Amino acid sequence: MTQIDRALRSNIKLRHLQLLVALDQFRHLGRTAEFLSVSQPAVSKMLSEVESMLELTLFDRSTRGTEPTSSGQALIRFARSVLAEYERTRDEISAVASGAAGRTRVGAMVVAMPVLLAGAVKLLKQRSTLATVLVEEGDLTRLLPRLRMGELDLFVGRLEPGYAAPDLVTEALFDEPMVALVKHGHALMRQKKPGWNDLAGMPCVLPPPWASLRVKLEQTFFRHGLNPPSDIIETSSFLALSTFVQQRDAAGFLARSVALHFQREGLFDVLAIEVPIELPPIGLITVRGRRLTPSSEQLMACLRLTAQSIRQSDPQAKVPKGRKTAAARRRAA
Repeated sequence: MTQIDRALRSNIKLRHLQLLVALDQFRHLGRTAEFLSVSQPAVSKMLSEVESMLELTLFDRSTRGTEPTSSGQALIRFARSVLAEYERTRDEISAVASGAAGRTRVGAMVVAMPVLLAGAVKLLKQRSTLATVLVEEGDLTRLLPRLRMGELDLFVGRLEPGYAAPDLVTEALFDEPMVALVKHGHALMRQKKPGWNDLAGMPCVLPPPWASLRVKLEQTFFRHGLNPPSDIIETSSFLALSTFVQQRDAAGFLARSVALHFQREGLFDVLAIEVPIELPPIGLITVRGRRLTPSSEQLMACLRLTAQSIRQSDPQAKVPKGRKTAAARRRAA
């Protein structure tokens, strides 16, 4: 243990950590060498140096490639965390030196992207033109590990209760319903009262089977005495949903604010069908105790203002249960 402590405190360098992360990404000495612009023997030598410092085997080598050991996985997590903090500090110092406003890294679900996040970024840019926002799209399963590692500063999307944890701070911004949609000009829009029976008989784009929304949508079909559609595409990608709704005359499901945004753009039409599904609120997640950059704090303030604007413009976008508005908090004080 003393040897490991000595190596982590004094001997491990950034280039060693970069090597471990690259090896974990590519799982192959040759591809790692190509990525780092060094020779394969140099990669092998550097890995051996790290293993010698720690007196541990970090990767198992074989003709198929490299695979991290349990010790290697632990050190890779450490490496990702250190490199993320290094990049955050470097960007912050660089921003101060250049007079820029800094950089913030956001993980966002589709539900937050075109209205909430886009509106917040617009506000941020009005306040500070030089602020840089890096956006990565995905779902909670992909983005939360990156948030915990420090590779993202905050998450914007649905606050699924199953992902709540003591190390995370959540802030609900608003609730809104789900709606059904079709491509602009779809024949179903000419029906006076389209219903769930129409959706059951046509192609549909649905969330993946493991998504809580998928289960709730299927239960809604059953409550109407219908089997869920048999002609389906399963995806959590907005691009895939948009493609198949357009090309296959399929129906899809989106959060109301997102669907209305793209209806105004002429991409979709929202069907007059009630989707009686209770969904988790849309909000923010950060890591408890982690210092945020000034740019990240500014963006969070802009997200709160944009959420307030969404609630004011759409009566169906509501303050989440148990959360007071800023005005209500001031009155209570």
